[in-house]
Amino acid sequence: MHYDKEILHNLFGIDEDLLDKMEKIEKDLDSTYKQVDRIKSFNQYKILSAMQEARLSDQHFNWTTGYGYNDLGRDKLEEVYAKVFKAEDAIVRPTIANGTHALTLSLTGLLQAGEEMVAVTGKPYDTLNELIGISGDYRGSFKNTNISYKQIDILPDGEVDFESIEREVTEKTRLVYIQRSTGYGFRRALNIETIEKIVGLVKSKFPEILCMVDNCYGEFLETKEPTEVGVDILAGSLIKNPGGGLALSGGYIVGKKDLIELISYKLTSPGIGKECGLTFGLSRTMFQGLFLAPLIVSGAIKGAIFCSKLFEEEGYEVQPKYKDQRSDIIQAVKLESEEKVLAFCKGIQAAAPVDAFVTPVPWDMPGYDHPVIMAAGAFVQGSSIELSADAPIRPPYIVYFQGGLTYEHSKLGVLKALQNIKDLSRE
Repeated sequence: MHYDKEILHNLFGIDEDLLDKMEKIEKDLDSTYKQVDRIKSFNQYKILSAMQEARLSDQHFNWTTGYGYNDLGRDKLEEVYAKVFKAEDAIVRPTIANGTHALTLSLTGLLQAGEEMVAVTGKPYDTLNELIGISGDYRGSFKNTNISYKQIDILPDGEVDFESIEREVTEKTRLVYIQRSTGYGFRRALNIETIEKIVGLVKSKFPEILCMVDNCYGEFLETKEPTEVGVDILAGSLIKNPGGGLALSGGYIVGKKDLIELISYKLTSPGIGKECGLTFGLSRTMFQGLFLAPLIVSGAIKGAIFCSKLFEEEGYEVQPKYKDQRSDIIQAVKLESEEKVLAFCKGIQAAAPVDAFVTPVPWDMPGYDHPVIMAAGAFVQGSSIELSADAPIRPPYIVYFQGGLTYEHSKLGVLKALQNIKDLSRE
């Protein structure tokens, strides 16, 4: 037996026939992986160039205290992010709790009573339901503060409904909202070409309308970011792709300078904006995580591609398919039963370096309408650039797999997940 196969069999209990299939699939995927490496190289050099152009120095890794005035590291980090994303300005803070927080800051900073938001890629992530007013009765929701909300669903074939966008986006619209990733849908993520087409359609009719993208899970999947194709505001999480597995917390917002200023007033206070706010000595890990991000993301993409091909060959419906262009790191697998979802997630947890002995179970997670099972034995809690899987417990029982700080770890998670499902039939 080949050494890799031997160690996977002996240490992790993967069946030999499954390891034989792994070996064949990896040979089949060789050219696909090489394309992933080409994108990785482009983004690696882009980030390196931005850091050099910004004259990054070790003085930018130092602490400040109190209000955080003259935090050189914070200011330099935001300068580098603006350069990497080809934007005018940026907010990058460890005090932004997660991607939902970054999105909420952006939306509440840009929308006022009497204005309209149109979500053109279907309903946003469940965690924004209460802000919009889709569920709950939060007194500050859009519904309760006279901010209009319209939603244009993705077409049954998974494509954007451009005809409805042309009809529903009007002079009354203030902001068009685009979600790059799939959320808990079963479609491909929006690629940069499609985002550019949406922005072009909107701006050709109403240049003053703001276009915003939720970029979570999508950073460094392509050689361009949405802000390079006309998007005004872009937001995401540092414990996903751009943190490179090293950022301990945080989120980022990049875009037009005047819009970043408005959003910064929600971050702190009007008149203060970006001038205050500690980074708590975390700037070095955020810089280093960004530097490593293309490498880490490429490993996660390869793991997702491997997952897609392996499960498709086992007869499951997957999205995206292994040959499809990818614009986020998420791989969806339609398992068709709660039992298989639980087995898949238990396999991911068992492959983790942290809490591998824990059994994940569904629970009523805040912000979600159904019980959700989440498997993640991560060094950073909730870090979905690390190996993880989650699923709402509802038909047709789709599990969402992502991450892995190395390709080898991502691949092991996939193998353990499928091994667990196969073991169900033997019980």
